[in-house]
Parts: sequence; structure tokens; C-alpha cells
Amino acid sequence: MTRDEINAHCAGLPGAEVSDPWGGGHDCWKVADKMFALMGTANEGVSLKCANAGDAAMLIDLGRAERAPYLTRGGWVFVRWDGMEGHELRERLTLSYLTVRRGLPKRVQAALGPEPGS
Repeated sequence: MTRDEINAHCAGLPGAEVSDPWGGGHDCWKVADKMFALMGTANEGVSLKCANAGDAAMLIDLGRAERAPYLTRGGWVFVRWDGMEGHELRERLTLSYLTVRRGLPKRVQAALGPEPGS
């Protein structure tokens, strides 16, 4: 997948917003001010949050992802744009979004509307 395709997918998730908090062309995707995906300026991939550290370790062990630079806690991984098929990366991005969204207060979740796929 390309950066534009990843941005288009993330933009379609309810309540998702992009910002460039560090300047210089980062794409930081958040839901209710909580990050679920990040693309830097020098990397050819996307960092995303896994549901848990075990899932992150599995993806790394399988060679599908790497340890996310700068995001060392909480099950974050870095996936190269050509590291997964498009449908798999879209699914991982959605799971990252859902992981973050489901950790939000119930009233905030409700204000976002239905979850994708429900």
C-alpha cells in the first residue's frame, strides 16, 4: 500500500483525524486524541497499535512487522508499505483503530457512532 492509500483508509474510520504534531510531514492518525497510526517522513511504512504485546511479538516473529521506532510500549509495530498485502494492512489499521477506540470512555465511543463493520 502507499501512503495515500493508508491515509484514505484511515480517513474513512469514524471520528479519525490526522495531524502533524511534530511538523515536517508526519501523518498522525488519532481517534479522540489517541493515536492509532503514524507515518513519519523518512520511513516507508506505518506504525500501528496491536491489541496486545503478544500480537505485536507474533507479527515481528513472522517477519510481517518490525519494532516501531520511538513507540516502544503498548504493542506498537512498524509495517513497511510492501510488508503486507493491501487487504491485510487495511485490516491491521482497522484493528489498531478499534483497539484504541475500545479503550476510550463509553460516552466518547458512543459519540463516534457505530464501529466499522457493525
